[in-house]
Amino acid sequence: MAKLKIRKGDKVAVIAGKDKGKEGRVLATYPHNERVLVEHVAIAKKASRPTQQNPQGGIIEMEKPIHVSNVKLICPKCSQATRVAVKREDGARVRVCKKCGNDID
Repeated sequence: MAKLKIRKGDKVAVIAGKDKGKEGRVLATYPHNERVLVEHVAIAKKASRPTQQNPQGGIIEMEKPIHVSNVKLICPKCSQATRVAVKREDGARVRVCKKCGNDID
């Protein structure tokens, strides 16, 4: 299981798939499946039964996870979709923007 270079809270751009060109924040990561859940991306409709929280039931819209290879991190410094390098500084793992060279963390 590889460690993902994208974390919860990062802003990402979708580079492939039906939502190509959209941007959003990462809501959750699933490293065992190499997938990420991105806000307002990969919306699917799901039928839900009536419950106490939702007595009406009906069809709800929710985000579905997409593969991590279909997203690129948006660098907070240069505001461009970029690949991510990882380097060690004082024993700590630090993510680095490939375009501007600045630390992301």
